[in-house]
Amino acid sequence: MALSALDQTTGLIMSEAATLGAGALSAEALTAANVHPDTGLATDYLNHFNEVVMLLEMLPDMPDFAEEVLAWEPVPYEEHFERTNYVGKETVIAAYAAVDHTLKAHLETIVAAVNDEMREAQTKVRAGDFAGASAMAGSEIESLLAAARAAVQGRIEGEGIDDSAAAQAAADALFD
Repeated sequence: MALSALDQTTGLIMSEAATLGAGALSAEALTAANVHPDTGLATDYLNHFNEVVMLLEMLPDMPDFAEEVLAWEPVPYEEHFERTNYVGKETVIAAYAAVDHTLKAHLETIVAAVNDEMREAQTKVRAGDFAGASAMAGSEIESLLAAARAAVQGRIEGEGIDDSAAAQAAADALFD
């Protein structure tokens, strides 16, 4: 996808050739858009998952949330921001185009595993197994989201933290 957007904050045209830390993607511009200045990734994307995890965890006590859980659908990173009124979304999208390929692939692998787990949780909800879906949210899905948060911070293998459970969950989810 060719990316060319006008950044509303800086007024600069950004393209796929943009470089993190320079010009429209300076550390200041990234920080203003809530983008990690070293990785070019925004944790706001994970809110797409965090919201449904919260609903899943409450589902056994509040079964009325089942409809919202079943309405949830996977959304790619850029599309998540394109759909919102997020201030600085042009910067977020341009930064994503400049993210290191290894880091981006790592995050996308984790997100694919989260999407698979979410679909499995939805299957449990459809079957009326609210406790099982809730348990998945608190274990498998949350472990994967911990790995995704680490990726946003630039930790591919959890440098400086013990996220071995998250890494194992991510690996297990790929082979389910």
